[in-house]
Amino acid sequence: MPEDDVPRTFIVPEHLAGQRLDRVVAELVPGMTRSAAQRLLRESHILVDGAPARPADHAVGGQQLSVQPPVARPLALAAEPVKLDIVYEDDVLLVVNKPPRMVVHPAHGHHSGTLVNALLAHCQLSGGSGAVRPGVVHRLDQDTSGLLLVAKRDDVHAMLSRMVEERAIRRRYLAVVWGTPEPPSGRIQTTLGRHPQHRTMMAVLQPGRGRLAITDYETLETYRWSWCPSADERPRQRQASLLRCELQTGRTHQIRVHLSHRGYPLLGDPLYGDRVRDAGGPERLRELIRALPGQALHAAELAFRHPLTGEELHVEAPPPPALAALLGWLRAAVAAG
Repeated sequence: MPEDDVPRTFIVPEHLAGQRLDRVVAELVPGMTRSAAQRLLRESHILVDGAPARPADHAVGGQQLSVQPPVARPLALAAEPVKLDIVYEDDVLLVVNKPPRMVVHPAHGHHSGTLVNALLAHCQLSGGSGAVRPGVVHRLDQDTSGLLLVAKRDDVHAMLSRMVEERAIRRRYLAVVWGTPEPPSGRIQTTLGRHPQHRTMMAVLQPGRGRLAITDYETLETYRWSWCPSADERPRQRQASLLRCELQTGRTHQIRVHLSHRGYPLLGDPLYGDRVRDAGGPERLRELIRALPGQALHAAELAFRHPLTGEELHVEAPPPPALAALLGWLRAAVAAG
């Protein structure tokens, strides 16, 4: 809800008739995002002509929409003084470089030691993403390192969330993949949803069965090398590439699924990777892949216009040590021929 959290009542205008209710509510309520509207719909906090609305409902012109704020719940998160790598900060937002293996917010099995716990010890956070995700504008997987945008105020959180939805925030990642993408740059556009058999995984689904997912990629470097598994075997060839990926949507595991779907899995990815190639090759390369916290993926760049000042902000973070060491070996292998 917006910062004042007061009930709001609206009459659906004719030009919004036929649209999904989450879109209509986000359009009518100042500072409301579609994701926040969807959460209110799921929790029966939006009424249509006095009856609770459903997330899949569409608006009808002349209907009365009543947006009821949820009862405020105390934040039951502990502040934990953990050193943070903050690459930008002002009075209303900050950008933090999350290390690999750190969970972003408390969840099942991770009730402390998260980025949110550390942030609470550093500053006051917005409540825009719910009781267990204060301040978090977008997320990263536990084993993905890199830049995260965090809001300190609710109104700024709503602005930033809308900017994410409208693709006004550029999010660029570095990814090391097996193979050489063809074409070397392009767009991957699919429908993503839960894997039908493995519910902890995501998968490319038939249109209409998931959500639109768009990833742009560009090949930055290509690595080719050969090695002999033993003295009596022929040399074997292997290829890998460093990609820059830019998210146009933000689905769970999006880059990992998209690249694996195209045949270019991330090195070290425990869910969508190629375990045969990860476990093969020169011993030093195998050691470097085992040293990765997970997939070879790093959120390297964020670029956006400050929601209050309009200033253009562009922040970068170098790859963490394990990923940097892997890239160093790959570059040296190419140089050695």
